[in-house]
Amino acid sequence: MASESSPLLAYRLLEEEGAAFPANGAGGPGGAPARKLSTFLGVVVPTVLSMFSIVVFLRIGFVVGHAGLLQALAMLLVAYIILALTVLSVCAIATNGAVRGGGAYFMISRTLGPEVGGSIGLMFYLANVCGCAVSLLGLVEAVLDVFGADPMGSKGLRVLPQGYGWNLLYGSLLLGLVGGVCTLGAGLYARASFLTFLLVSGSLASVLISFVAVGPRDIPLAPRHGANGSSMPTQFGHFTGFNVSTLKDNLGAGYAEDYTTGAMMTFASVFAVLFNGCTGIMAGANMSGELKDPSRAIPLGTIIAVAYTFFIYILLFFLSSFTCDRILLQEDYGFFRAISLWPPLVLIGIYATSLSASMSSLIGASRILHALAQDNLFGVILAPAKVVSRGGNPWGAVLYSWGLVQLVLLAGKLNTLAAVVTVFYLVAYAAVDLSCLSLEWASAPNFRPTFSLFSWHTCLLGVASCLLMMFLISPGAAGGSLLLMGLLSALLTARGGPSSWGYVSQALLFHQVRKYLLRLDVRKDHVKFWRPQLLLLVGNPRGALPLLRLANQLKKGGLYVLGHVTLGDLDTLPSDPVQPQYGAWLSLVDRAQVKAFVDLTLSPSVRQGAQHLLRISGLGGMKPNTLVLGFYDDAPPQDHFLTDAAFMEPADGTQEGGSPALSTLFPPPRAPGSPRALSPQDYVATVADALKMNKNVVLARACGALPPERLSRGSGSASQLHHVDVWPLNLLRPRGGPGYVDVCGLFLLQMATILGMVPAWHSARLRIFLCLGPREAPGAAEGRLRALLSQLRIRAEVQEVVWGESAGAGEQEEEEGDFVNGGRGDVEAEALACSANALVRAQQGRGTGGGPGGPESRDGNEGPTTALTFLYLPRPPADPARYPRYLALLETLSRDLGPTLLIHGVTPVTCTDL
Repeated sequence: MASESSPLLAYRLLEEEGAAFPANGAGGPGGAPARKLSTFLGVVVPTVLSMFSIVVFLRIGFVVGHAGLLQALAMLLVAYIILALTVLSVCAIATNGAVRGGGAYFMISRTLGPEVGGSIGLMFYLANVCGCAVSLLGLVEAVLDVFGADPMGSKGLRVLPQGYGWNLLYGSLLLGLVGGVCTLGAGLYARASFLTFLLVSGSLASVLISFVAVGPRDIPLAPRHGANGSSMPTQFGHFTGFNVSTLKDNLGAGYAEDYTTGAMMTFASVFAVLFNGCTGIMAGANMSGELKDPSRAIPLGTIIAVAYTFFIYILLFFLSSFTCDRILLQEDYGFFRAISLWPPLVLIGIYATSLSASMSSLIGASRILHALAQDNLFGVILAPAKVVSRGGNPWGAVLYSWGLVQLVLLAGKLNTLAAVVTVFYLVAYAAVDLSCLSLEWASAPNFRPTFSLFSWHTCLLGVASCLLMMFLISPGAAGGSLLLMGLLSALLTARGGPSSWGYVSQALLFHQVRKYLLRLDVRKDHVKFWRPQLLLLVGNPRGALPLLRLANQLKKGGLYVLGHVTLGDLDTLPSDPVQPQYGAWLSLVDRAQVKAFVDLTLSPSVRQGAQHLLRISGLGGMKPNTLVLGFYDDAPPQDHFLTDAAFMEPADGTQEGGSPALSTLFPPPRAPGSPRALSPQDYVATVADALKMNKNVVLARACGALPPERLSRGSGSASQLHHVDVWPLNLLRPRGGPGYVDVCGLFLLQMATILGMVPAWHSARLRIFLCLGPREAPGAAEGRLRALLSQLRIRAEVQEVVWGESAGAGEQEEEEGDFVNGGRGDVEAEALACSANALVRAQQGRGTGGGPGGPESRDGNEGPTTALTFLYLPRPPADPARYPRYLALLETLSRDLGPTLLIHGVTPVTCTDL
């Protein structure tokens, strides 16, 4: 929910004062480029020129000659459907909010997050850099085709020397011209593009007029060489004028060898060439930082450009099929010059389209790079690209891109790289479609674009078609691009990116989780799929870190909630003190590496707060079924923040990025003797409340003494062997033959077994102690217990111990909990608790085989030691007046046992059925 100082309100106030919304990639301070380009100059012109490129002059005959008119129209229709699907996604995203500098990168990164957006943005930038180099080298080759010196001797206008060095020089000079225009700013680029647009339009107009005005003629074709190198007789192509028989001959496909490469053409190869020339729909979006109104200009200008180029391509296809025979189309891809009323105008169009494509790629690359640098995703490597002029022109990014294009020019021939460039473009297009698809599927209320001619079907079809085209054009380049995207995403994930952009993945997760929570029906719960769902109440996490991690191990894929009660009354406070605490608790969860939710509440007492959390924590079928509490004793709390390596922080109290250290967000541990927030009476009452709510209860004592390797996330290959001891019977209820295991005892067995499934506890040995009455024969009860363990698939060692002779050995049948409820004297109850404590401690000092061992073996290396003890927790007494005495008995029972869990289970949790 937006606060009173939300960015939206701030933006509206700035608007009223006449200030402009920041247009740089990060939206931060700095020189923002002046937004002065209109829809026509900023979007229509660069997009039209990019989609025409050199294909419109030199590949029309190639496509129609090999594929025929019908297949050529089908190819064009499919190509434009693919592009149109992406255009619909671009329009939807562009009209859903303010679009800043960076174009497609900005749209992708602000939707899919910095990891995916940064990786695809960098690939899109490299595609533009390489695309600029490809256009320049294509322009050099087009110039040398006419003006290049003939090796056999120069004549006429063919005076320019050729060769690798000369070609590099020509490309560098043209790059200097293009780079100079882009360095001087978007205004000069727009004027230069408009001039180029006029030249290209004039050239195309002359070609269209020539189809009608020029009569039939024979056109000599370039000489071909035979297999032995000898020259073949000159062939002629025929321009027939409008002729129905010519059209009939050109309707069907006639795939043959490409005379420039000698490769046999197929539908896929011809389609790839056509599609390569049609890409460029993002040229206008790349100028988003300089547009007056990008949310209106990008969709409107892009749609106009796509429709215009589609119409021109169809017109040229029809005119070529009506007037040129198959030989001319297949053997002279530049036949426009031969049929033109004024051939030099066609040359001007070829040169102008190549030059404009290189300018569009370079300035688009610089804007993407500047946005990447402003977002600081790749660190100091892109720092020079942040430099801008007073007018906001990112000349640093232009020079940076200029240098990279110069490096690419050194590679010379870029035929193979051209396919990679197109694949990178398609990756960006697919990402835009995926961004729009994610926003549509997430159903976020704030996704309401003014452009509505799209749906999730068009987005999904756009993603699929872009991926299909990638592998159709170049399977190797497609696989390599996806691998590169994965590596870059992993790098950015490791570096960490800004989290304030908003991740559509969070919206998608919310949407899916809500849907599946509604389908999680508690009425269909079954005991065989039971799992612990824990609510751990924590007063101060500084003293509870080991318990936090132990509870995380006990959850077995279930719900784990960290609960905390802040004392107070909202009626007497100006604001809720709980909400600001969530950030600190979530940071604690991240640092401790536990998979837990956080639930905080405000209450006049801890007991009432615990009741709130027990009732309202969780959602639907995911609600806590077990309450976990630290034990209430007089042990001074330890500050584990000072000893835990995950919580070590700089001495100045700050973290990376300047945020306050976690240790400063939680108060220091309670000093010994200081008053507590919870009384012994309320502590036991909280336990009783949980049992009344049919919740299981776990009281954890001395968890700070747990072996550190058992709380780690490793495989549990500890050098010291440990036992996990389970006492599944109530030691404070002496009665004859207490070998019976009830629901609570089975719950103890289940929890101990779950702990043994955790990798860190795999090597620990589970021991179950079976208490025998003084008159009970050894072996019988053990056999029954072993049979039960076999049915429950629990692997454990069973040990029998004699217990109960001092309590009368069953002479008096008492109700459960008589010692707890005061049925016998306090002195006798205390004695029984001391005896039970001594029994447990004595067994902790014994080895696996039951041999004797002294207490000193607990801390030595003479044999396995007990790492954790599970004890049966009796129910609290019915009389609240006896709560303090009950707590004293528990303290006596668990004194000096090391890490201990006292557990009372109230729900069946084990099942012997399949």
